[in-house]
Amino acid sequence: MFGKKSNGDKHIASLIGAGSTLVGDLTFAGGLRIDGTVQGSVRCVGGESAGMLVISEKGAVEGEVRAAHLVVAGRITGPVYTTELVELQPTAKVTGDVRYRALEIHHGAVVEGRLVHESGAQDASKGNLKLAIGATGAAKT
Repeated sequence: MFGKKSNGDKHIASLIGAGSTLVGDLTFAGGLRIDGTVQGSVRCVGGESAGMLVISEKGAVEGEVRAAHLVVAGRITGPVYTTELVELQPTAKVTGDVRYRALEIHHGAVVEGRLVHESGAQDASKGNLKLAIGATGAAKT
């Protein structure tokens, strides 16, 4: 279910197992999968540039979530901040605002909050074409 896309260097190195509850804030580097419950914020360290967080159908986070790439099949209660991609699977339920650069949402996923697109400096550096329109309506070159 979760290994269909190429994630480059991102791999899941840590796991919060089903039936486990972690109380307090959690920071991680690389990749993390949550099958249990975290009562506190979950944040990727290192500028969130390569962090991947997977919250399985059994997983839940009650607090702020920050990562580059986030895959949700479980529940999040709190604000979500991503710098790359949010994937909301059909069983996902997010209660809180979701800030994202790219969003993939499947039929059945629920978001009770705002979806806020974040465009960043990286978008401007990708060489987007900009045209200047003159008074005659013709594009200037």
